[in-house]
Amino acid sequence: MKTALLSDAGVTVYAAGDIADCRNRKPEDSGAAKTAALIIPGLARDEHAAVLALGDNTYPVGLLSEFTNCYEPTWGQFKQRTFPAPGNHEYYTPNAVGYYSYFGTAAGPTRNGYYSTDIGSWHVISLNSYLKPEQHKAQMEWLKSDLEKNKARCTLAYWHHPLFSSGGHGNNVQMTEAWRMLQAAGADLVLSAHDHDYERFAPQNADGQQDDKRGMREFVVGTGGAKLTPLRFRRFHSEVSNNSSHGVLKLVLKNQGYEWEFLPVDKDGFTDRGAALCH
Repeated sequence: MKTALLSDAGVTVYAAGDIADCRNRKPEDSGAAKTAALIIPGLARDEHAAVLALGDNTYPVGLLSEFTNCYEPTWGQFKQRTFPAPGNHEYYTPNAVGYYSYFGTAAGPTRNGYYSTDIGSWHVISLNSYLKPEQHKAQMEWLKSDLEKNKARCTLAYWHHPLFSSGGHGNNVQMTEAWRMLQAAGADLVLSAHDHDYERFAPQNADGQQDDKRGMREFVVGTGGAKLTPLRFRRFHSEVSNNSSHGVLKLVLKNQGYEWEFLPVDKDGFTDRGAALCH
C-alpha cells in the first residue's frame, strides 16, 4: 500500500451498519452500546470526525419507538454527527417513516434516502439500496447529476446492500448501475452492510473483475451490534473477512488517499488495517 503521500491529518469517519437490537437486552447491554463506546472517544478528540450509519440501524422493523428506545441511547449519542443510509429493516415500517422521522433532514431532503455531502476534501454520497424501480431510476438520475458536479479527487459512496459479499445474503445486483456510474466518475470507496460480518475486497469493477487502477474497493461492515451471522463461500477478490467481532470501520480520509482500520469491541478481537491512494 502506498502511504508516502498520506502525510496530512485528514478527517476521521467511523462506519458500521446492522446496529441497534434491544429485543433480548437493555440498550446499555446491547451490541450497539459496545460499538458506540468505540466511537465516542474519537469524536471527542476530533470535532470534525463523522459517523456513517450503513442501514438496518435498528431492529426489528424500524419503528420510531425502536429508534428512540434502542438507537437513541446508544448511537443516538452522536446523532448530530451521523450521516445515515436506510436498510431493508427500516422499510418494514411502511415508507420507513420511523427512520425518516427520527433522522429528519439528515436522512436526505426528500425522504427518498439519498443525498451527498463533503467531509474534509472528500465527496461522500449516501444512496438507498431498497427503492422500487421508479424511485431507483430517479435516484440514478440524481446520482449522475451529482457526480457531474463533483470536483473532489476522492469520492466515497455507501448504501446498505453490498454488490459483493461472501456473507449469507451474497451478492446483490440492485446497485450495479450505481457502481458503474461511480467507477466511471473515478470514485474510490464503497461501504455497505446487510451481512452481519466484516469483509474487505480488492478494487473491482461492477462485473466483479479486479481493477487496481480504476476499480473501487468495497468494505462490508455489518458489525454494528446486531447478532453476527455465518460467512458462506468466499467471493472472488475478497481479501479479508471475519464474523467473530463486533466493531466499526475507522477511515481517515486524506487529501490523496485513505487509511482504514477495523476497531473491534473486544480488546484482543479481529482487526484489519491498511492504506491506499485515490485514483
